[in-house]
Amino acid sequence: MSGEVLQATPPPRRNPSLADVAKVAGVSSQTVSRVVNGHGNVVAATRERVLEALQAVGYRPNAAARALATGRSRALGVLTFSVSRLGDVRSLSGISAAASRAGYSISLLSLSEATRTGVDAGIAHLTGQDVDGLVIIEAEVLDSPVFAVPASVPLVVTDAVASQRYPNVDTDQAAGAALAVDHLLRLGHRTVHHVSGPGSSRAARERQRSWETTLRAQGRPVPPAHAGDWTSASGYRIGRVLAHRPPGEVSAVFSANDQMALGVLRAFHEAGVDVPGDVSVVGFDDTAEAGDFWPPLTTVRQDFEGVGELCVSLLLDQIQHPGPVSTRTHRVPVQLVVRASTAPPRA
Repeated sequence: MSGEVLQATPPPRRNPSLADVAKVAGVSSQTVSRVVNGHGNVVAATRERVLEALQAVGYRPNAAARALATGRSRALGVLTFSVSRLGDVRSLSGISAAASRAGYSISLLSLSEATRTGVDAGIAHLTGQDVDGLVIIEAEVLDSPVFAVPASVPLVVTDAVASQRYPNVDTDQAAGAALAVDHLLRLGHRTVHHVSGPGSSRAARERQRSWETTLRAQGRPVPPAHAGDWTSASGYRIGRVLAHRPPGEVSAVFSANDQMALGVLRAFHEAGVDVPGDVSVVGFDDTAEAGDFWPPLTTVRQDFEGVGELCVSLLLDQIQHPGPVSTRTHRVPVQLVVRASTAPPRA
Protein backbone atom coordinates (compact mmCIF):
# COMPACT_ATOMS: atom_id res chain seq x y z
CA MET A 1 0.00 0.00 0.00
CA SER A 2 1.25 3.47 -0.93
CA GLY A 3 2.64 5.49 1.97
CA GLU A 4 2.48 2.63 4.49
CA VAL A 5 5.46 2.44 6.78
CA LEU A 6 6.43 -1.08 7.74
CA GLN A 7 8.13 -1.62 11.07
CA ALA A 8 10.27 -4.64 11.73
CA THR A 9 9.25 -6.75 14.70
CA PRO A 10 12.09 -6.67 17.23
CA PRO A 11 13.64 -10.05 17.90
CA PRO A 12 12.58 -11.71 21.17
CA ARG A 13 14.76 -10.80 24.09
CA ARG A 14 17.25 -13.55 24.92
CA ASN A 15 17.34 -14.79 28.49
CA PRO A 16 20.79 -14.36 30.07
CA SER A 17 22.86 -17.52 30.06
CA LEU A 18 25.32 -19.05 32.49
CA ALA A 19 28.08 -17.70 30.26
CA ASP A 20 26.72 -14.17 30.68
CA VAL A 21 26.72 -14.55 34.46
CA ALA A 22 30.21 -16.07 34.40
CA LYS A 23 31.53 -13.12 32.38
CA VAL A 24 30.14 -10.57 34.85
CA ALA A 25 31.34 -12.51 37.90
CA GLY A 26 34.76 -13.27 36.41
CA VAL A 27 34.46 -17.02 36.97
CA SER A 28 33.87 -20.10 34.85
CA SER A 29 30.44 -21.27 33.71
CA GLN A 30 31.02 -24.44 35.73
CA THR A 31 31.39 -22.37 38.91
CA VAL A 32 28.15 -20.52 38.15
CA SER A 33 26.43 -23.88 37.58
CA ARG A 34 27.62 -25.17 40.95
CA VAL A 35 26.22 -22.10 42.71
CA VAL A 36 22.89 -22.27 40.85
CA ASN A 37 22.48 -25.96 41.68
CA GLY A 38 23.31 -25.52 45.35
CA HIS A 39 26.60 -27.43 45.46
CA GLY A 40 28.74 -26.72 48.49
CA ASN A 41 32.23 -26.77 46.93
CA VAL A 42 32.36 -23.02 46.19
CA VAL A 43 34.20 -20.61 48.50
CA ALA A 44 31.99 -18.02 50.20
CA ALA A 45 33.46 -14.95 48.46
CA THR A 46 33.08 -16.51 45.01
CA ARG A 47 29.54 -17.65 45.78
CA GLU A 48 28.63 -14.11 46.85
CA ARG A 49 30.11 -12.67 43.64
CA VAL A 50 28.16 -15.14 41.52
CA LEU A 51 24.93 -14.38 43.36
CA GLU A 52 25.42 -10.67 42.74
CA ALA A 53 26.07 -11.36 39.05
CA LEU A 54 22.95 -13.52 38.81
CA GLN A 55 20.89 -10.63 40.08
CA ALA A 56 22.69 -8.06 37.94
CA VAL A 57 22.05 -9.83 34.62
CA GLY A 58 18.58 -11.08 35.61
CA TYR A 59 19.40 -14.76 35.14
CA ARG A 60 16.48 -17.11 35.70
CA PRO A 61 17.34 -20.82 35.85
CA ASN A 62 15.25 -23.16 33.75
CA ALA A 63 13.78 -25.57 36.30
CA ALA A 64 13.18 -28.35 33.78
CA ALA A 65 16.69 -28.13 32.36
CA ARG A 66 18.21 -28.05 35.82
CA ALA A 67 16.21 -31.11 36.89
CA LEU A 68 17.45 -32.99 33.83
CA ALA A 69 21.03 -31.97 34.49
CA THR A 70 21.07 -32.71 38.22
CA GLY A 71 18.39 -35.40 38.56
CA ARG A 72 16.67 -33.21 41.19
CA SER A 73 13.63 -30.95 41.06
CA ARG A 74 14.62 -29.04 44.22
CA ALA A 75 11.08 -29.48 45.48
CA LEU A 76 9.90 -31.31 48.61
CA GLY A 77 6.47 -32.86 49.00
CA VAL A 78 4.55 -32.42 52.27
CA LEU A 79 1.52 -34.56 53.11
CA THR A 80 -0.67 -33.48 56.03
CA PHE A 81 -4.17 -34.12 57.34
CA SER A 82 -4.96 -30.68 58.69
CA VAL A 83 -3.93 -27.11 57.95
CA SER A 84 -5.85 -25.73 60.92
CA ARG A 85 -4.30 -27.45 63.97
CA LEU A 86 -1.79 -25.28 65.78
CA GLY A 87 1.05 -27.81 65.76
CA ASP A 88 0.66 -28.70 62.09
CA VAL A 89 0.59 -25.07 60.98
CA ARG A 90 3.72 -24.20 62.96
CA SER A 91 5.52 -27.35 61.77
CA LEU A 92 4.66 -26.40 58.18
CA SER A 93 6.12 -22.97 58.85
CA GLY A 94 9.38 -24.58 59.99
CA ILE A 95 9.46 -26.87 56.95
CA SER A 96 8.84 -23.99 54.56
CA ALA A 97 11.52 -21.78 56.13
CA ALA A 98 14.16 -24.54 56.21
CA ALA A 99 13.38 -25.61 52.64
CA SER A 100 13.59 -22.04 51.39
CA ARG A 101 17.00 -21.53 53.02
CA ALA A 102 18.23 -24.66 51.25
CA GLY A 103 16.87 -23.49 47.89
CA TYR A 104 13.90 -25.87 47.78
CA SER A 105 10.23 -25.22 47.12
CA ILE A 106 7.31 -27.00 48.83
CA SER A 107 4.43 -28.93 47.28
CA LEU A 108 1.73 -29.26 49.96
CA LEU A 109 -1.15 -31.74 49.88
CA SER A 110 -3.76 -31.89 52.67
CA LEU A 111 -5.91 -35.01 52.93
CA SER A 112 -9.28 -35.13 54.70
CA GLU A 113 -9.01 -38.86 55.50
CA ALA A 114 -5.97 -40.70 56.80
CA THR A 115 -6.74 -44.01 55.09
CA ARG A 116 -4.17 -46.26 53.41
CA THR A 117 -5.85 -45.74 50.04
CA GLY A 118 -6.00 -41.97 50.40
CA VAL A 119 -2.41 -41.68 51.60
CA ASP A 120 -1.08 -43.89 48.80
CA ALA A 121 -2.95 -41.73 46.27
CA GLY A 122 -1.52 -38.59 47.87
CA ILE A 123 2.00 -39.99 47.75
CA ALA A 124 1.51 -40.95 44.09
CA HIS A 125 0.33 -37.41 43.34
CA LEU A 126 3.35 -35.79 44.97
CA THR A 127 5.93 -38.21 43.56
CA GLY A 128 4.31 -37.65 40.14
CA GLN A 129 5.50 -34.05 40.50
CA ASP A 130 9.08 -35.37 40.77
CA VAL A 131 9.64 -34.12 44.31
CA ASP A 132 13.05 -34.98 45.72
CA GLY A 133 11.65 -36.18 49.07
CA LEU A 134 8.53 -36.41 51.22
CA VAL A 135 7.46 -35.36 54.72
CA ILE A 136 4.30 -36.83 56.25
CA ILE A 137 3.00 -34.77 59.19
CA GLU A 138 1.03 -36.38 62.05
CA ALA A 139 1.64 -39.90 60.76
CA GLU A 140 0.16 -41.28 64.01
CA VAL A 141 -3.35 -40.76 62.60
CA LEU A 142 -2.80 -43.19 59.73
CA ASP A 143 -4.70 -46.46 59.68
CA SER A 144 -1.61 -48.25 58.32
CA PRO A 145 2.08 -47.75 59.19
CA VAL A 146 3.27 -48.76 55.69
CA PHE A 147 3.26 -46.41 52.70
CA ALA A 148 3.54 -46.99 48.96
CA VAL A 149 6.66 -44.86 48.57
CA PRO A 150 9.12 -45.58 45.76
CA ALA A 151 12.42 -46.81 47.19
CA SER A 152 14.22 -43.95 45.47
CA VAL A 153 12.17 -41.25 47.27
CA PRO A 154 13.49 -40.19 50.72
CA LEU A 155 10.81 -39.98 53.42
CA VAL A 156 10.59 -38.47 56.91
CA VAL A 157 7.52 -38.68 59.17
CA THR A 158 6.43 -36.81 62.30
CA ASP A 159 4.56 -38.16 65.32
CA ALA A 160 4.64 -41.74 64.06
CA VAL A 161 4.19 -44.93 66.04
CA ALA A 162 7.39 -46.63 67.15
CA SER A 163 7.08 -49.41 64.57
CA GLN A 164 7.52 -47.04 61.62
CA ARG A 165 10.22 -47.92 59.13
CA TYR A 166 11.24 -44.34 58.38
CA PRO A 167 13.08 -41.55 60.21
CA ASN A 168 10.63 -40.02 62.69
CA VAL A 169 10.68 -36.56 64.30
CA ASP A 170 8.70 -35.86 67.44
CA THR A 171 8.52 -33.53 70.43
CA ASP A 172 9.90 -35.08 73.62
CA GLN A 173 6.43 -35.65 75.06
CA ALA A 174 7.54 -37.65 78.09
CA ALA A 175 10.16 -35.10 79.12
CA GLY A 176 7.61 -32.30 78.83
CA ALA A 177 5.09 -33.99 81.09
CA ALA A 178 7.81 -34.84 83.60
CA LEU A 179 8.89 -31.18 83.69
CA ALA A 180 5.32 -30.09 84.41
CA VAL A 181 4.72 -32.62 87.19
CA ASP A 182 8.13 -32.14 88.78
CA HIS A 183 7.61 -28.36 88.83
CA LEU A 184 4.37 -28.77 90.78
CA LEU A 185 5.86 -31.29 93.22
CA ARG A 186 8.86 -29.04 93.87
CA LEU A 187 6.46 -26.25 94.77
CA GLY A 188 5.21 -28.50 97.57
CA HIS A 189 2.03 -30.06 96.17
CA ARG A 190 1.34 -33.54 97.49
CA THR A 191 0.18 -34.88 94.12
CA VAL A 192 -0.95 -33.68 90.71
CA HIS A 193 -4.29 -34.30 89.00
CA HIS A 194 -4.26 -34.82 85.24
CA VAL A 195 -6.57 -33.69 82.44
CA SER A 196 -5.53 -36.02 79.62
CA GLY A 197 -6.00 -35.83 75.87
CA PRO A 198 -8.00 -38.40 73.89
CA GLY A 199 -6.88 -42.00 74.14
CA SER A 200 -6.56 -42.17 70.34
CA SER A 201 -3.64 -39.72 70.48
CA ARG A 202 -0.17 -41.17 70.94
CA ALA A 203 1.07 -37.80 72.28
CA ALA A 204 -1.71 -37.77 74.89
CA ARG A 205 -0.89 -41.32 75.95
CA GLU A 206 2.82 -40.51 76.31
CA ARG A 207 2.08 -37.42 78.42
CA GLN A 208 -0.28 -39.38 80.67
CA ARG A 209 2.19 -42.23 81.06
CA SER A 210 4.96 -39.79 82.01
CA TRP A 211 2.67 -37.98 84.49
CA GLU A 212 1.95 -41.28 86.25
CA THR A 213 5.57 -42.48 86.11
CA THR A 214 6.85 -39.23 87.61
CA LEU A 215 4.38 -39.38 90.50
CA ARG A 216 5.17 -43.01 91.26
CA ALA A 217 8.93 -42.41 91.07
CA GLN A 218 8.57 -39.85 93.87
CA GLY A 219 6.25 -42.02 95.95
CA ARG A 220 3.21 -39.81 95.41
CA PRO A 221 -0.42 -40.97 95.10
CA VAL A 222 -1.73 -41.21 91.52
CA PRO A 223 -5.30 -39.89 91.25
CA PRO A 224 -7.53 -41.05 88.39
CA ALA A 225 -6.90 -39.16 85.14
CA HIS A 226 -9.76 -37.21 83.55
CA ALA A 227 -10.06 -37.73 79.80
CA GLY A 228 -10.59 -34.67 77.62
CA ASP A 229 -10.57 -34.23 73.86
CA TRP A 230 -8.10 -31.33 73.43
CA THR A 231 -10.92 -28.71 73.45
CA SER A 232 -11.47 -25.98 76.03
CA ALA A 233 -15.04 -27.27 76.39
CA SER A 234 -13.78 -30.62 77.70
CA GLY A 235 -11.38 -28.82 80.05
CA TYR A 236 -14.28 -26.73 81.35
CA ARG A 237 -16.37 -29.85 81.96
CA ILE A 238 -13.55 -31.54 83.88
CA GLY A 239 -12.69 -28.32 85.72
CA ARG A 240 -16.24 -28.12 87.09
CA VAL A 241 -15.84 -31.63 88.51
CA LEU A 242 -12.45 -30.83 90.09
CA ALA A 243 -13.70 -27.50 91.47
CA HIS A 244 -16.34 -29.24 93.59
CA ARG A 245 -14.01 -31.72 95.24
CA PRO A 246 -13.55 -31.28 99.02
CA PRO A 247 -11.28 -28.31 99.89
CA GLY A 248 -7.60 -29.20 99.69
CA GLU A 249 -8.12 -32.45 97.77
CA VAL A 250 -7.09 -30.86 94.46
CA SER A 251 -4.21 -28.39 94.72
CA ALA A 252 -2.41 -28.97 91.39
CA VAL A 253 -3.59 -29.82 87.87
CA PHE A 254 -1.53 -30.75 84.81
CA SER A 255 -3.50 -30.35 81.57
CA ALA A 256 -2.29 -32.18 78.46
CA ASN A 257 -2.72 -29.03 76.37
CA ASP A 258 -3.30 -25.31 76.81
CA GLN A 259 -6.83 -25.29 75.37
CA MET A 260 -8.10 -27.71 78.01
CA ALA A 261 -6.22 -25.73 80.66
CA LEU A 262 -8.15 -22.64 79.53
CA GLY A 263 -11.43 -24.47 80.17
CA VAL A 264 -10.18 -25.57 83.59
CA LEU A 265 -9.29 -21.97 84.48
CA ARG A 266 -12.76 -20.77 83.51
CA ALA A 267 -14.47 -23.48 85.58
CA PHE A 268 -12.33 -22.66 88.62
CA HIS A 269 -13.05 -18.94 88.25
CA GLU A 270 -16.80 -19.52 88.08
CA ALA A 271 -16.65 -21.77 91.18
CA GLY A 272 -14.65 -19.23 93.17
CA VAL A 273 -11.49 -21.37 93.18
CA ASP A 274 -8.45 -19.11 93.13
CA VAL A 275 -5.58 -19.89 90.75
CA PRO A 276 -2.86 -20.24 91.92
CA GLY A 277 -3.94 -19.58 95.53
CA ASP A 278 -6.17 -22.66 95.83
CA VAL A 279 -5.06 -24.69 92.80
CA SER A 280 -2.01 -24.45 90.51
CA VAL A 281 -2.53 -25.22 86.81
CA VAL A 282 0.05 -26.20 84.14
CA GLY A 283 -0.66 -26.65 80.42
CA PHE A 284 1.25 -28.06 77.44
CA ASP A 285 2.10 -26.44 74.06
CA ASP A 286 2.70 -22.78 74.94
CA THR A 287 0.17 -21.44 72.45
CA ALA A 288 0.55 -17.82 71.37
CA GLU A 289 -2.25 -16.85 73.79
CA ALA A 290 -1.00 -18.78 76.84
CA GLY A 291 0.63 -15.68 78.32
CA ASP A 292 -2.68 -13.80 78.00
CA PHE A 293 -4.80 -16.31 79.95
CA TRP A 294 -5.82 -15.17 83.42
CA PRO A 295 -3.71 -15.86 85.23
CA PRO A 296 -0.95 -16.21 82.61
CA LEU A 297 -0.45 -19.94 82.13
CA THR A 298 2.60 -21.95 83.18
CA THR A 299 3.07 -24.42 80.35
CA VAL A 300 5.45 -26.68 78.42
CA ARG A 301 6.69 -25.10 75.22
CA GLN A 302 6.85 -27.30 72.14
CA ASP A 303 9.22 -26.26 69.36
CA PHE A 304 6.92 -27.05 66.43
CA GLU A 305 9.05 -25.01 64.03
CA GLY A 306 12.07 -27.00 65.21
CA VAL A 307 10.23 -30.21 64.32
CA GLY A 308 9.67 -28.94 60.78
CA GLU A 309 13.26 -27.77 60.39
CA LEU A 310 14.63 -31.11 61.59
CA CYS A 311 12.39 -32.92 59.09
CA VAL A 312 13.95 -30.95 56.24
CA SER A 313 17.47 -31.48 57.59
CA LEU A 314 16.98 -35.27 57.73
CA LEU A 315 15.39 -35.26 54.28
CA LEU A 316 18.21 -33.28 52.70
CA ASP A 317 20.74 -35.61 54.30
CA GLN A 318 19.01 -38.57 52.59
CA ILE A 319 18.89 -36.71 49.28
CA GLN A 320 22.55 -35.77 49.36
CA HIS A 321 23.82 -39.07 50.82
CA PRO A 322 21.77 -41.97 49.41
CA GLY A 323 22.07 -45.27 51.22
CA PRO A 324 20.79 -47.03 54.35
CA VAL A 325 18.67 -44.77 56.55
CA SER A 326 18.39 -44.72 60.33
CA THR A 327 14.78 -45.27 61.39
CA ARG A 328 15.19 -44.00 64.93
CA THR A 329 12.97 -41.31 66.43
CA HIS A 330 14.58 -37.88 66.73
CA ARG A 331 13.28 -36.05 69.83
CA VAL A 332 13.01 -32.27 69.78
CA PRO A 333 13.58 -30.80 73.29
CA VAL A 334 10.87 -28.95 75.21
CA GLN A 335 11.00 -26.13 77.76
CA LEU A 336 8.96 -25.32 80.87
CA VAL A 337 7.70 -21.73 80.79
CA VAL A 338 6.79 -20.63 84.34
CA ARG A 339 4.11 -17.95 84.63
CA ALA A 340 1.57 -16.90 87.27
CA SER A 341 -0.74 -19.93 87.27
CA THR A 342 1.46 -21.96 89.64
CA ALA A 343 2.53 -21.33 93.25
CA PRO A 344 3.21 -23.26 96.48
CA PRO A 345 0.07 -24.70 98.08
CA ARG A 346 -1.57 -22.80 100.92
CA ALA A 347 -0.62 -24.02 104.37
